[in-house]
Amino acid sequence: MGLLKGPLTFSRFMVMGELPSDFNEMINRQLRQYAFQDLAGSSEEKTMGWTSVENVLDTDFREASYAWGDYLLFSLRMDRRTVPPSLLKIRALEAEKHYLKETGRKKVDKIAREEIREGVRQDLLTHSHPTPSFYEVCWSASSGVLLLTCLSEKVMQDFQDLFKGSFELIPCPFAPWDPQVIDPAAAEKIAAWEMADSEANNLKSLGREFLTWLWFKSEERNGMIMVPGGGETEVHLVRRLVLESGDGEYAESVVCQGMHADLKEGREALRQGKKIREARLQLTRDAATWEFTFKADRFQFQSLKMPVVMDLDEEDNRDGRVLERIYLLEAVIRSMDQLFALFLTLRLSDVWQQERARMEKWLQSSSEKR
Repeated sequence: MGLLKGPLTFSRFMVMGELPSDFNEMINRQLRQYAFQDLAGSSEEKTMGWTSVENVLDTDFREASYAWGDYLLFSLRMDRRTVPPSLLKIRALEAEKHYLKETGRKKVDKIAREEIREGVRQDLLTHSHPTPSFYEVCWSASSGVLLLTCLSEKVMQDFQDLFKGSFELIPCPFAPWDPQVIDPAAAEKIAAWEMADSEANNLKSLGREFLTWLWFKSEERNGMIMVPGGGETEVHLVRRLVLESGDGEYAESVVCQGMHADLKEGREALRQGKKIREARLQLTRDAATWEFTFKADRFQFQSLKMPVVMDLDEEDNRDGRVLERIYLLEAVIRSMDQLFALFLTLRLSDVWQQERARMEKWLQSSSEKR
């Protein structure tokens, strides 16, 4: 139960669309209408629907158990049936043998073979046990921000389809450079920046440049970074770093692991032109410390370790403790967004050339120390 307890992995979405005037009634109605249903005896390969975040068997959502203050917490349950290829092959051969015996034919033609194979596959699916998966949802209706405890592109697409069908609202994957997120002036600068050199300047590279800049800033003042309007934030890269160059089948990756991220392999990879795709970060702010793996391309969080809160198993003031955990979750998200906003301001300004020169000097000095 990542949202309520333990390490947390999630992707972010912005929910687009106008909320209806009867929003609370609509949510109450639609969650139940699109709740998970166990289709026993069905041959469907995949079944999905909503369940309670606290009890995956609760699809009634009694007493608005999905509502926690301003937040809606519920789960996506997805059951999948699969047929092992080797089992399908054997059963199909057995069915073909039976078919030849019944028809008196000497050979199974192509059309009959395909029909036999599909019939066998459907029968095996009907009698197979589905494997359930659960993905938690935290939705702030007032801000339009939604978290899904999943990084899989395929699952996220299934989630988007079900969410749109359930609530007639569109959950769009979050990116901090999207026009819906940043102010219009910054959006215009990003568009101009892309047009200036479409080959070198692309939105995917922004996140990776951000992590490289963050590594530089984390060593510039012993990890302390002053965020305008946000105060001091302490950031360190720890234990794991993944760098990459190229795309698709031509991509080359370097994985660096250790107690500290100032590994020689990582710095050498930067000098060779690779960019940081993901990094394990430790972030401290207002005496609270988080540790997580940050994925630059989608701004996703993986294996986030939260600051210690009171035991959520205790019944007294349980709602308050859940909301405290969500508050701490939002705090680390907000800190990363503020750091990126600071980077983006520099990246799109004339000051960037000076900042880049300092970064190159930092990288060169680390090479000379080897």
